[in-house]
Parts: sequence; C-alpha cells; structure tokens
Amino acid sequence: MTAKGMSSISVSYETRRQLNTMRTMDGFKSVDLLLADLIREHKTKKMRGELDNLRTSMQETADVNVNHLIDRLNLAPFKV
Repeated sequence: MTAKGMSSISVSYETRRQLNTMRTMDGFKSVDLLLADLIREHKTKKMRGELDNLRTSMQETADVNVNHLIDRLNLAPFKV
C-alpha cells in the first residue's frame, strides 16, 4: 500500500481512498459500517477456528475407552 517516500499524510489519504473504494464496491453507506462488518467477519472466523479446536478436543475425549480408564484408575496407589 505504501510506496517509498510516502508521507504519513499521503498514507492516510491512500488508506481513506481504499476504504471508500471498498465501501462503494460492497454497497455500504459508510466506512464505519464497512469496518464494523469486517470486524464482525474476522471475529466470526476466529470463533469458528476455536469451535473447530473444541470439537476436536471433544472428539478425542469421546474416543477414550472408559473401561480401560477405569482399570488404570484401579491400579492407582490411592483410593479412587
């Protein structure tokens, strides 16, 4: 986005220009609505990733052989 020799003002202008272009192309009425939508989408993707990790952990837990676990606990040196 930034080229060599661009000042902070030109970077700011370029950023605003790109946000306005994205806003227009996606049909949003304001840049604020565009940014809110982008943030919501990012959070949703992050939550889906966490949900996938949780599903994997739950599946691993469900695959544990309960009888084997009980047998192992009965071998513990303390009363269970």
